Amino acid sequence: MKYLVAGVFLPDSEFHKKTNVLIEDGVVVSLSANMEDHMDARVISLDDCCLFPGFTDVHVHFREPGFSYKETIFSGSRSGARGGYTTVCTMPNLNPVPDSAEHLEEQWNIIRKDACIQVLPYGSITVDEKGEQLADLDGMASGVVAFSDDGHGVQSDGMMKQAMTRARGLNKLIVAHCEDNTLLRGGYIHDGKYAREHGHRGICSESEWKQIERDIELVRQTGCGYHVCHISTKESVELIRKAKSEGLNISCETAPHYLVLTEDDLQEDGRFKMNPPIRSSEDREALRRGLKDGTIEMIATDHAPHSAEEKSRGLEKSAMGVVGLETAFPVLYTELVRSGLFRLEEILNPLTVNPQKRFGIKKSFEIGKPADFTVYDLNQEYVIDPEEFLTKGRSTPFAGRKVCGRCKLTFAGGNLVWEDQ
Repeated sequence: MKYLVAGVFLPDSEFHKKTNVLIEDGVVVSLSANMEDHMDARVISLDDCCLFPGFTDVHVHFREPGFSYKETIFSGSRSGARGGYTTVCTMPNLNPVPDSAEHLEEQWNIIRKDACIQVLPYGSITVDEKGEQLADLDGMASGVVAFSDDGHGVQSDGMMKQAMTRARGLNKLIVAHCEDNTLLRGGYIHDGKYAREHGHRGICSESEWKQIERDIELVRQTGCGYHVCHISTKESVELIRKAKSEGLNISCETAPHYLVLTEDDLQEDGRFKMNPPIRSSEDREALRRGLKDGTIEMIATDHAPHSAEEKSRGLEKSAMGVVGLETAFPVLYTELVRSGLFRLEEILNPLTVNPQKRFGIKKSFEIGKPADFTVYDLNQEYVIDPEEFLTKGRSTPFAGRKVCGRCKLTFAGGNLVWEDQ
C-alpha cells in the first residue's frame, strides 16, 4: 500500500514549511512538496496539521491477562493509537504476574496477536509483586523493557538492593513505584486542605518521597539504573534533582494530571482518584519547574482503566486509577503550551526522544525507516467526551474540559493504525 500524507508541517522545520510524506510498503520513502509524481498513492490531505514522531508512554496498564473486563491489549493499543502513541510499556500487575519467563510468555502471546502499536511489557521485581522473593529476572530479561512492581512499593531495603544488584548485571532498569506502606494510614487522596475540609483520610507526601530517598542511597551502593514512576511531590523533585547533580543513574516521570490539576480541582467523584493523588499547588509548581529544568525527563500517563462500577463509588471507595492515552497531548498542549508556560518542544521531548533514549527504544522519523508518527490538528477545539474513547475505561478528571489539538492520524511500525473520520 502506498500513502501520501499531504500538507503537513514537520517539527524540524519549526512548523514553517509544508511537506508531503510518501509511505510505500510501510516505509517513509520521501519528504517532498511535489504531489504530482505520486498520484497512484492514497492521498490523505491533512493541510496545516503538524506531524510529530510517535509518542512513547513508559507507564500504562492494559490489564491483560487477568483483568480483561477493565482493558485488553486490543482496546488499550487502539486507545494509544488514537492519542498518537506508537510505543507503550505495560505494567505487570496482571494475573498471572509476569514474574517468570513462562508467565511473561502468556502476555507476549496476546501482544503478538492483538496489539496495533508496539507494546513492551515489564517484568515484575518480585514474585507475584509481593515483595518477598526476587522474581526470575534472568529468565525474563530478554523479553522485558525493564523491571517494576508498579502498584506496590518494594518495602524491604534488602529486597530492593538485591533486585538492583541483579538488574545492573542484566543492564536493565529498576522502575519503582515509591510508596512506604507504614505511612499510608488508610489515606486515599492528598493529605491537604481538601481532605481536611471534606472529612477524607489523606495520603501524606512523605509516603512517596521517603522511599525515593531510600532508593537513591541504594543506587549509590549498587550503581543500578533507576527510574521513578509518577512523581507527585515537591520533595520528590528536589531529591531527584540533587541525585542527578551527583551523577547518579536516575530518571523519573510525572503524569499530565499532576502537571495540570491540584487538590483545588477535586470533586466527590471517583474520576479524581488515582495513586499517587493529585496534590497541592506548591507540588504542581515544583513539578513544572522540574520538567522545565530536565529533572523530570518524561511524561507518562499511568493509563489505568477500571470498570464503570469500580469508579462509581466516590473518592473514598472507588478504585484508584484514571485513563489518559487519548487525552494526554491535547491537555498538555492546551494547558501548558497554548497558555505560554512551556514551549512545544518542552512537551514533545518528554513524550518522544527522552523516554526512547532512557529505555533503549529505537524509533525515529526519517527516510528509509518504517512510518512511525502521528499528525495533530493543533487548531481543532473540542470538549473531551469519554464516550468517544477507544479504551474500555471512561474515568478521567478531564471529562468535559475544552481542549485544542486533535489526533488526525497515526502510523505505527509502518501501519496506519488510527485515522480520524
